Amino acid sequence: MNAQYFLSFYILLLTICFLPSCASLVEKSGEALDGSAFEEKTLAIYRTAKKDPGGSPPGGGVEIRKVQNRLGVYSVVITLNKFPSIKIRGTLPDEQGEFSIVSLDYLGGSPQGWNEYSLDLAGQGNLVLGETTAILSINSPIETGQIFWGRIRRYDTRITGNEAVTGLQGRHERLLSLAEWMNAREDTPAILIRKDFEQYWKPILFPELVSRRQKPHGWQQESDEWVTAEDIRWNTGYTERVFPEELWRIRNSGAMLRDWEEALEWMYNEYEWERLISQFSQETILSKVRH
Repeated sequence: MNAQYFLSFYILLLTICFLPSCASLVEKSGEALDGSAFEEKTLAIYRTAKKDPGGSPPGGGVEIRKVQNRLGVYSVVITLNKFPSIKIRGTLPDEQGEFSIVSLDYLGGSPQGWNEYSLDLAGQGNLVLGETTAILSINSPIETGQIFWGRIRRYDTRITGNEAVTGLQGRHERLLSLAEWMNAREDTPAILIRKDFEQYWKPILFPELVSRRQKPHGWQQESDEWVTAEDIRWNTGYTERVFPEELWRIRNSGAMLRDWEEALEWMYNEYEWERLISQFSQETILSKVRH
């Protein structure tokens, strides 16, 4: 790594929280400062080819933007059509095309409000930004770190600062545990689009909330015990038969239901994360577009 690349990477790490996706709200006397002083300028946009006759764009519909913030720091932002709620940020590639993945930004809503956060990532890849095309590949594992910034809106309540980060970190840990269990089940389908994900998993996670014909066979037994949480009577016997022990309290307390209602998109992203990242193990070719 040459000195110029190291310096650019270091500056990016020092200033990443000033990027618009990371800029926290400062609320005082009913006014909000949204970090607009650090807005980014898009310098170039690259996209995969338009949808083919079969309907699916090559590479899952990938877009890369080369951006610069008002401090003069350059970076790249990677987005995917299939996962519109996330942005993956990396350093500007050096002369050899090497670049680092540094963070993920998420913004997802629900009828109850929204969750927004920035999460540390660590990984290496290769990215060549040419005059007409770009070539992207990420051959090393991407390590997921901690959420370091976030905001929560729950109905009329807005949560920011450390309270938001703590709440989002707790939700992240729950969703990671749930996604790991989902993907480990032998009967889990290999591919589930967002709509099918909801239809497939709701009867398994919450048989108490679906119609009789949707309930799993034998979900209720005579010896089962019940607890009430979030105004729902939960079958603890079903919980213990189906879920691993680390998820018992989460389901029986209603926390899993809150995650489902308030962060379903986030849950789906965690469920698909390994498949999302694996698509970059092959070279993805993008074309430069006018902006």
